[in-house]
Amino acid sequence: MLSRLGALLQEAVGAREPSIDLLQAFVEHWKGITHYYIESTDENTPAKKTDIPWRLKQMLDILVYEEKQQAGAGEAGPCLEYLLQHKILETLCTLGKAEYPPGMRQQVFQFFSKVLAQVQHPLLHYLSVHRPVQKLLRLGGTVPGSLTEKEEVQFTSVLCSKIQQDPELLTYILEGKKIISRKKASREPTALPKETASHSDKDCYHNSAPDRGPQIDGEPYGAQAFNSRLPSETEGLDGGPGDSNLITSLLGLCKSKKSRVALKAQENLLLLVSVASPAAATYLAQSTPCCIAITEHLCQLYHSLPAFLDPADIATLEGISWRLPSAPSDEASFPGKEALAAFLGWFDYCDHLITEAHAVVADALAKAVAEKLLVETLQPRLLHVSEQSILTSTALLTAMLRQLRSPAMLQEAVAFFLGTDHQPTAAKDSPHTLCAHLIAHCDHLSDEISIATLRLFEELLQKPHEQAVHRLVLCNLEGRLYVARGSPEPESYEDTLDLEEDPYFTDSFLDSGLQPSTRPRQAPIASSDGKTAVTEIVNSFLCLVPEEAKTSAFLEETGYDTYVHDAYGLPYSLNLQVTSVLSRLALFPHPHIHEYLLDPYINLAPGCRSLFSVLVRVIGDLMQRIQRVPQFPGKLLLVRKQLMGQVPGEQLDHQTLLQGVVVLEEFCKELAAIAFVKCPPHGPQLNLSPPPEGPVQPEA
Repeated sequence: MLSRLGALLQEAVGAREPSIDLLQAFVEHWKGITHYYIESTDENTPAKKTDIPWRLKQMLDILVYEEKQQAGAGEAGPCLEYLLQHKILETLCTLGKAEYPPGMRQQVFQFFSKVLAQVQHPLLHYLSVHRPVQKLLRLGGTVPGSLTEKEEVQFTSVLCSKIQQDPELLTYILEGKKIISRKKASREPTALPKETASHSDKDCYHNSAPDRGPQIDGEPYGAQAFNSRLPSETEGLDGGPGDSNLITSLLGLCKSKKSRVALKAQENLLLLVSVASPAAATYLAQSTPCCIAITEHLCQLYHSLPAFLDPADIATLEGISWRLPSAPSDEASFPGKEALAAFLGWFDYCDHLITEAHAVVADALAKAVAEKLLVETLQPRLLHVSEQSILTSTALLTAMLRQLRSPAMLQEAVAFFLGTDHQPTAAKDSPHTLCAHLIAHCDHLSDEISIATLRLFEELLQKPHEQAVHRLVLCNLEGRLYVARGSPEPESYEDTLDLEEDPYFTDSFLDSGLQPSTRPRQAPIASSDGKTAVTEIVNSFLCLVPEEAKTSAFLEETGYDTYVHDAYGLPYSLNLQVTSVLSRLALFPHPHIHEYLLDPYINLAPGCRSLFSVLVRVIGDLMQRIQRVPQFPGKLLLVRKQLMGQVPGEQLDHQTLLQGVVVLEEFCKELAAIAFVKCPPHGPQLNLSPPPEGPVQPEA
């Protein structure tokens, strides 16, 4: 089409010089646009019904054709020189601001986008190009629901693509009017050093090219009349928000109600922050409002949430994606659902930005999110006296942790929850830290808060960050202070417990007729491959619950996960959450964790308890209580069927106790399975360090 256009232009003008013909045609089309403003008196005719769109299209085609004709020359052709010399883009930007005729701004955005995208000659280095680009950016992206959102997002797409190709352009596009003013005052060159000398003064060459057509900025006929119809330069463009630029324009478009516009704007912003140049990334992080503006929008979305959200409702939207931020239509509706979906979707977008951005930008954005959202916004709510505030903020943080993927944001989150030092996080040691408060919330008067906080810690422990498990668990096990010092290995497990003080072995219990499935057995001597130790450990956990309190054998084997799926709304969810966290901890392949949680034969120091010793006492107390439950075996089996969904729920006496028995049996089976698949506790793989000599501080 372009070649045919050139042929038609040559035939119509009948000249021997194609470049002269193209320039004449280019000038004539521009003259036709300016004459519309001089001659037209109808201010209501839309721009698309005038000849302006057609003339702009012809001007674009001429520029592209001219460049192809001069392939390899490396210099701007006469038409492009005319565009730059007479500041046509500046004038068009002013016409777009005036929005006359109606819809002119849309035409200007389209023309800018197509010129920058289709003309291969570097343009954004010129003052007469990047200055109107900056002005045009200030026209859009600031008013939600703008009629030109589609054109604006396409314009920003071209700019971000150009910056990706040449990161040095970033400062030219983002500088704004203040930098331009400084350049004028200091008379700095308007082109980057990379430009050739022949192009360095393109903005000042009013006399460098012969005047082959009617002048627009000189003294042609009708120029004064045309200029009088234009709005003042200081009217909205230079007089608008000084900080409005590509960043604020993109963020404004990200808030669009049109999902496609918002998604495209987010993709453009993602392209912008991933620039490879360290200098451009540093400029973006330190000299622009990028990170702060993104974070402020996240905080605004948080403040739009209801004061209270049910943790079960929050859970329905966990895992929402920034590419599909709307709430699923098949989920039940609840107050604040759309606002919650918008918040979690933008948080996921922030996390994705941090993952894809240059390291300098990623660190700056992660720190901004941590400071503004976590520390300044969410932390006061976690420490609030209101139970609803604590519950909602804890559940939200759990959902955010579940979405978190970026290493930089994960580092900030771990530092927020656990601090930056390397001391144990026991509440008694640091009563004023956030972690200490969260640990205390695990044993809150409100079961809902306890459950929500345990879920938060469980999610934190699953994150790929060594400090999470180290600060929460391993710091408290270093040195193996839970092991007796200077005492030989006991010959049997009975030596590690004071049976006279253990309710599991009291005379009243032994006389009740309910006997444990087996008495604690001799501590085995591990073989070279550790097989015997594993077998004994597994049997120890499987035999903890007496046969009279077991019901799994009467039903088809289902597994521990059967009881977890609906735990949000049932009376036994706190027990499940406690056992879930302990199971998660027991899975960690660390010798101290394995020894402390999964070794029934550990020789405990005075005042210390292990998971196995606690379970023994819990089961002893449980077996005493169930003696007061009439028809215990039948009711226990019924409760198990209810938990598995095999029979309708029915309120029973002692239902919480009966549910606890079922959960405890399944937990012991879970621990036995974990011990079976892990390395043997006495095997050479563990390489446990010997306990230090000296006094041992008993457990508080």
